[in-house]
Amino acid sequence: MILPPGRPSGRSGVWIRGDRRLRRRAAALGSVAALGLLAACGAKPSGQKGGANAAVTVGYVVVQPTRIPMTNELSGRVGAYQSSDVRPQVSGLIEKRLFVEGSRVTRGQPLYEIDPSLYRAAVNQAQANVQSAQANLAAAQALADRYRPLAAIEAVSQQDYANAAAAAGQAKAAVAQTQAALDTARINLKFTTVPAPISGQIGRSLYTVGALVTTSQANPLATIQQLDPMFVDLQQSSGELLALRRSLASGGLSPGSAAVRLTLEDGSAYDQVGTVEFSEAVVDPSTGTVTLRARIANPRGVLLPGMFVRASFVQSVDAAAFLVPQPAVSRDPKGQATVYLVGPGDKAVQRTVTASRTQGAFWVVTQGLGPGDKVITQGLANVLPNKPLRPVPASAPERIQPPSGHGHGAPGKGPAAGGG
Repeated sequence: MILPPGRPSGRSGVWIRGDRRLRRRAAALGSVAALGLLAACGAKPSGQKGGANAAVTVGYVVVQPTRIPMTNELSGRVGAYQSSDVRPQVSGLIEKRLFVEGSRVTRGQPLYEIDPSLYRAAVNQAQANVQSAQANLAAAQALADRYRPLAAIEAVSQQDYANAAAAAGQAKAAVAQTQAALDTARINLKFTTVPAPISGQIGRSLYTVGALVTTSQANPLATIQQLDPMFVDLQQSSGELLALRRSLASGGLSPGSAAVRLTLEDGSAYDQVGTVEFSEAVVDPSTGTVTLRARIANPRGVLLPGMFVRASFVQSVDAAAFLVPQPAVSRDPKGQATVYLVGPGDKAVQRTVTASRTQGAFWVVTQGLGPGDKVITQGLANVLPNKPLRPVPASAPERIQPPSGHGHGAPGKGPAAGGG
């Protein structure tokens, strides 16, 4: 064995200079082997597809315009169909309360009795005044009748006859005046019984028996409300209403039905369907809204005055809108809605659309799409503008290819394009 030149390193007999050279040569050979291994791992077979220009398998749907009802959902408050305060029309002490609080009353039903003593006496006095006036009228009329022939033969002066005729006329007018006073006294006596002005459900009584009531008091005796049907006052933005009217005038939209459906405070749906009665012609300056009033049946008394509800109704119908599945619509940094289409040559085309509302699992697109456009709904993660595509209908059945090397695998379901 021939050792390289150098000096021995102690007892081992290994030459230091030769040992260093061997180490450097082994390190160089190891680096070359590692580079070869990395190159072998990074290489692709000649038949394998890849790179930025590889086609992406996507699923698409073909969209067509359809008649889509434009449903509005507005908040509102429930109000009574009719509401009336029970107020006294004469002053006096309450002698009786003739109803049960919270019960249903009918129009004209007696509710309270006010002490009628003074008003009955006023009727008697008015009747006596009428009788006195009628007696004066009889005397004055008899004198005027007696003077008429005497004045014709000049047995009395014409002035005396004129005075007698005038006195008879005044007596007749006095009778009419006292009769009117009698009618007023009788009406006041009738008002001592306070009737129900409307039919409905009466609330609690604010005055008890023995309380003094007057015609000028601030508080009513009670309040009656008609709770079937009910009104629902809805608030809509004046801007939305203006845009709707412009669309209707231009022919882009057609009027919708006036059917109204309510969602109650607990989130449940109300089982009755109402109708929109009218919208006010005044904008509330504090809120910038217009009030729409709907009418809805309330046979079981579920709705109560003052209750908060949400109402949905079809205010218009768009005959040229598109329903696009929600996964197909995304938003750019500016907040604009965008979709990807299968363009010419099976390349991806990004399109900005107008999608301001949803309907179920779809976006309602009113601008930006045309009949027959192929909107990509599946495989959007790898889609970029002008990127090659391998489009398949989103509703196409899928097939599962058997794994390579297992020729006896049973076929099943998988991507329509063969696993893409």
